[in-house]
Amino acid sequence: MNKITASEVNKLRKHTGAGMMDCKNALVDSNGDFDLAIEILRKKGQKVAAKRADRESSEGVAIALSNDENTSAIGIVLACETDFVAKNEDFISLATSIAKIALYCKTKDELLKSKFGELSVEEKLIEQTGVIGEKIQLNDFQRIDASFVGVYIHAGNKISSLVGFNEKFEGDSIAAKDISMQIAAMNPLALNEDSIDSETIEKELDIIKGQLKDEGKPENMIEKIAEGKMKRFYKDNTLVNQSFIKDSKISVSQYLSNYSSNIYITSFGRVSIG
Repeated sequence: MNKITASEVNKLRKHTGAGMMDCKNALVDSNGDFDLAIEILRKKGQKVAAKRADRESSEGVAIALSNDENTSAIGIVLACETDFVAKNEDFISLATSIAKIALYCKTKDELLKSKFGELSVEEKLIEQTGVIGEKIQLNDFQRIDASFVGVYIHAGNKISSLVGFNEKFEGDSIAAKDISMQIAAMNPLALNEDSIDSETIEKELDIIKGQLKDEGKPENMIEKIAEGKMKRFYKDNTLVNQSFIKDSKISVSQYLSNYSSNIYITSFGRVSIG
């Protein structure tokens, strides 16, 4: 058997991200065959992934990126099992690399099938499961396209948000950051009243009316009271109607009108851990 050198081990480590001992053992088992050693490490990843398939991936990082033209933005969640791994720089770097690939994808499935070096993203996650020893998976993928987009990553990489506007305008970067922070903090259900599906509205109305009946409100007053409570529901849960986090005296739409009456939000997204 050929003697395995430190430079060969280091080369394999750089190529796969696996630990030094794993790389050395793979090279020993492959009798120094570099490509076979890579295959051995990948199979190890598959075995670890299979063993940990039923584990809960409740930690990880939420990353948001926009393209150079600020016309497309994506948010992804790369999940793992422990906060220790989630805070690791290599794990964050892996998530960021996947996010950069995601900018060219329309769906989560397309992203998983996209190339990551010689592997697909899906295969890379399996490989890294073997390297890290924890279940790693892509838990969320969101994308928006607009005339101007902005993103925000909350400290600690636990929440990321994205927002799109109908056009570029003076101060658009500042507005995008402010509203992305709003989205991260307040987690709106929808953009506006028209964006909430009828099933959600009916469910909320049923809950409100049930509560009013339990409180003993007169039957002839329930509809009117429920109507008022629904207005509050829309205010709390639709982005444009929410109180602006930096000035609760105005709504998000009123804040945006300070830039121009022609500017409006076309779409938004939010990804988070858990």
